[in-house]
Amino acid sequence: MRSRGAGTLPLYIGGFLGPFGGGVVAVLVPQLRDAFDATTAGVAASIPAYLVPFAVLQLVSGTLGERLGRRRVVRTGYIAYAVVSAAAALAPNLELFLGIRALQGSANAFLTPLLLAGLADEVPPRQIGRAVGTFAAVQTAAVALSPLCGGALGALDWRLAFLVPAVVAVGLALLPPADAKPRAGAAPRLRAVFTRRVGLLSAAAFTAYAGVTGVGFLVAVLAADEFGLSSVMRGVLLAGFGVAGIFVGRAAGDAVDRYDRVPVALTGVAVCAVLVAALGIAPSEAVLGALWFVTGLGSALVWAGINVLAVEAVPGNRAGGTSVVSAFKFAGNAAAPLMWLPLYHADPWLGFLGAAVLAALTAAFILPLRVAR
Repeated sequence: MRSRGAGTLPLYIGGFLGPFGGGVVAVLVPQLRDAFDATTAGVAASIPAYLVPFAVLQLVSGTLGERLGRRRVVRTGYIAYAVVSAAAALAPNLELFLGIRALQGSANAFLTPLLLAGLADEVPPRQIGRAVGTFAAVQTAAVALSPLCGGALGALDWRLAFLVPAVVAVGLALLPPADAKPRAGAAPRLRAVFTRRVGLLSAAAFTAYAGVTGVGFLVAVLAADEFGLSSVMRGVLLAGFGVAGIFVGRAAGDAVDRYDRVPVALTGVAVCAVLVAALGIAPSEAVLGALWFVTGLGSALVWAGINVLAVEAVPGNRAGGTSVVSAFKFAGNAAAPLMWLPLYHADPWLGFLGAAVLAALTAAFILPLRVAR
């Protein structure tokens, strides 16, 4: 039996895989377009093909994982993810590739929430904020760094962007999280997560992701349209958001442990709302990059608070509550382009202003979650 805190590194690495798999295709569109003799729109469809099942299945994956056992489900999920990732690298046409992407997202839906729940059980209660804050930073980093990593691998061969994660998944299958401690009474049920608290957290997760993290694509478009940055430079600029999260993720978690969940999350929301609005009027690429970097710092505070609230929301079904909140988080990521591109095309600043207003709305969902310490 492992001691608490001994097995957290594989959980962090596993947390990186899900968002990485969703975002890595964005930078590979030209290579995939040539490989499959397809249109840009056809290749771009592989992003929602991954994210939609990834988000939808998380509505139930956490509860199923708790009922069947975290170790068994996570191990199976990793093996399935490795197999379909390798299949993506060998896909002969776009149609099969899109189907495989959907299977990739489906497999990862049974990993992310169970890893977070396992992490919360792995560390002492007084350190849960630090651990969950670090996990949130890792996931944010995956979203931001996937274009950079994917571009580096794609420069050699686009297939490596799928084969390398497959190899990593095989290794992680040997290091699944521990099963939840047995509890008296019935097995975890899905209906246990249908609470007002989980509903508020789900709404907060959607608005925070759609209004902050999901704005990264808009930053890239602005960098190209207004400042003429190359794809490599756009990738570097976007990576600043994730790098910021890595720098302060643990500190944000420490702040949650010290000052409590809601105040830390609200502080992050206020910072992000102001900065997202400012992105649309950045006078230069340097200012744009600096604003996006500091937005990443604020986002770390938001997710440190929300994720700790999520893992604590349903004590009898920790992964179930976490998975529902996570489903809405990645739904926000998938919805962001649909929400902000029409406004951006009308006026670039309107796209960022709309995102900032939605980000600020996150506070309305978090504030009622305040409890006495």
